[in-house]
Amino acid sequence: MSIRIAPSILAADFTALGSGIAAVERGGADLIHVDVMDGHFVPNLTVGPPVVRSLRRVTRVPIDVHLMIEDPDRFIPSFAESGAALISVHVEAVPHLNRTIALIKELGLKAGVALNPSTPVGTLEEVAADVDYVVMMTVNPGFGGQTYIRRGASKVHAMRELLDRAGNPAPIQVDGGIDSETIADVVVAGADWIVAGSAVFHSKDPEAAVRTLRAAAEAAATRRPHAIPGGRNA
Repeated sequence: MSIRIAPSILAADFTALGSGIAAVERGGADLIHVDVMDGHFVPNLTVGPPVVRSLRRVTRVPIDVHLMIEDPDRFIPSFAESGAALISVHVEAVPHLNRTIALIKELGLKAGVALNPSTPVGTLEEVAADVDYVVMMTVNPGFGGQTYIRRGASKVHAMRELLDRAGNPAPIQVDGGIDSETIADVVVAGADWIVAGSAVFHSKDPEAAVRTLRAAAEAAATRRPHAIPGGRNA
């Protein structure tokens, strides 16, 4: 049984990013999550490959890059070169999803596909056997600190069923509004990897916050009917 906690630097203090990363690593963070936004696909503008390159120098855990951008194929090689270990793209932004998944894998990275809250699970039917992980958004992407959308748990459950039918044990990552109160909802439904921004970096003690989230997730995992797919190694 394995849960991964991926603190999102979207909520971090960028003037003290190194110390923030060190704190969450002491707390047992498994991934560092980087939300990349272009001001077009989502109404916000964040970071690019130089930040990932800087993070790679200070973190010991894999960097998980979530591309919330138009035409992600143009930028995937740059993020790979900068040190990303995992890259996810949005199904809503990619016209040739098989090609994009293949590109990420050819660069030696894990390939994920993300779905917005209103995007049907069935959208991934044709690539369910090919993805390394799936990102289920439980807020509308673009900003941190949003309220968790309760229907997210039922979508996680439906996605787990879709992946299982495809014979793919790929883990499900949940991103949006997750804290110590909402985390059980998605883990019981089948989530394996948990992205948390504000719940970690806006707390007084990010190190302890990571531990609290893991404890809550692992307790919730014992209440679901199947073993957690996937492992700790990216």
